[in-house]
Amino acid sequence: MARKGPLAIVNERFGEKSKLVEALKQFMNDDLWVGRISSDRGGSKGLEHVSNAKLIRLHTTLSEVKEKFGTRAKLVDAVLDTEKRTKDAGYRKRLEAWPVPRLYDHYKAVAKRAKAAAPAPKA
Repeated sequence: MARKGPLAIVNERFGEKSKLVEALKQFMNDDLWVGRISSDRGGSKGLEHVSNAKLIRLHTTLSEVKEKFGTRAKLVDAVLDTEKRTKDAGYRKRLEAWPVPRLYDHYKAVAKRAKAAAPAPKA
């Protein structure tokens, strides 16, 4: 069976692209969002001009982060805890500038490395 394309996924989950954009705008608060689109900086283009595939990935990522961590600050804390760098203020400042998708991808990679480095329990 063939994979569904981004347009089919948008239509299946949200009905139309404008509803997906509205769902994403619910996440656009200080808890999860870093202003990195042109409308945040005074430009005329907004999320309506972003591809369906990117919007789907953004919605999925923001939904997972909201469910698992609640806020960007808690996600940053989780990354720092996993890397055992909680006292590194410079690294924290750098991570706080990252957008949520990049932070979440970094968290998953760090967690995977930490899990692999952990000694296996003895039977």
